[in-house]
Amino acid sequence: MRKRTLGRSGLTVSSLGLGCMGMSEFYGPTDEAEAVATIHAAVDAGIDFLDTADAYGPFSNEELVGRALRGRRHGVVLATKFAIVRSAADPNRRSISGRPEYVRSACEASLKRLGVETIDLYYQHRVDPETPIEDTVGAMAELVRQGKVRHLGLSEAGPETLRRASAVHPITALQSEYSLWSRDVEDGVLHTCRELGIGFVAYAPLGRGFLTGHIRRFEDLAEDDWRRGSPRFQGENFARNLVLVDRIHEIAREKGWTPSQLALAWALGRGDDVVPIFGTKRRTYLAENLAAESLVLDGHDLRRLEKAAPKGAAAGDRYAPAMMRYVNA
Repeated sequence: MRKRTLGRSGLTVSSLGLGCMGMSEFYGPTDEAEAVATIHAAVDAGIDFLDTADAYGPFSNEELVGRALRGRRHGVVLATKFAIVRSAADPNRRSISGRPEYVRSACEASLKRLGVETIDLYYQHRVDPETPIEDTVGAMAELVRQGKVRHLGLSEAGPETLRRASAVHPITALQSEYSLWSRDVEDGVLHTCRELGIGFVAYAPLGRGFLTGHIRRFEDLAEDDWRRGSPRFQGENFARNLVLVDRIHEIAREKGWTPSQLALAWALGRGDDVVPIFGTKRRTYLAENLAAESLVLDGHDLRRLEKAAPKGAAAGDRYAPAMMRYVNA
C-alpha cells in the first residue's frame, strides 16, 4: 500500500487507515473475534494506521485494539484520542474536558488499556470551550517531552483554534469528518491545515455507511445503532439523502466500482495530504475498500460527482445540536 505524509511532521502512514470505533459500539451488534481478525487482516494488507479513542466503548475499544496488536505493534502507527469524557457506569452521559490534569490522566489510562509505552498520534477528540487551547496543547506537549506521545493532533477544530494550537506545539494532524456528503471543512479548515503544514485525516469517508448503499430504510439500523439519533438519518432528511446516494451509486455502477470504492477514491483524490480512515468491523468489506487505493477519478468523473453531490447537498446536521457546537470549533 502506498504511503502519505501527514503535513510537515514527517509522520508517514498508509494512504488508507482503519477506524476501529464500530468494533465496540455505535453501529449495532459487535463481534470481538471478527474485529480482531479484521485488524489483523488490515495490517497484513498494508494498513499501518489504526484509529481508536478512549470514548469508544467507552474504553473497551482501546483494550480491543491493544489485544489485537500484541505481537504486531512494530510498524503500526497507533492513534487514539481524549476529551469526550464518559464513564462505564453511565455511558450515555458525556462531557468535554481539555483541562491539563485530565490530559495527563487520560493519557496514562490509554497507555495502560492499549498496552503500549508510546502513543504515535494523540488527538484532542473535541475542543473544550472552557479551557484555553493553549493550556490543553501545552499539557499534550509535555507528554511528547516525556516520551509518552510522539505526535499531536486535534479533531473537529476550526481555523483559529488550529492557529493558536500550532503556536504552542506543532500539530501533526487534524481529524474531521470529510466525505461526499460532509464537505464543510472546505470552507476554511482544509486551507488552514495546508497553510500550517497540518495533515488531514478524514473520518467517516463512507458517510457513516450511508454511501455504501447497504442502508435503504431507517429500519435497516439496529435498535441500538447511534445513527438512529443522527439528524441525517431522520424522516425527510433520510429520504432526501437517499436520492443523493442513488446519484452516486449510478456513477459507481457505470464505472464498475462499488459505491464504497467511489467514495474512497474521491476522498483519496482530495490531496496527497488527506488520509481517509474508513470504519469496518468485518473482513467482508476490507478487500473491497482497499481496492479503492488504485482507482482514479478523471475530470469528467469529478464534474459528474460535483453535480450529483455538491457541497452542502446533504440534508440534516452531522450531529444532534448538543454535539454540533463542538464541530469546527
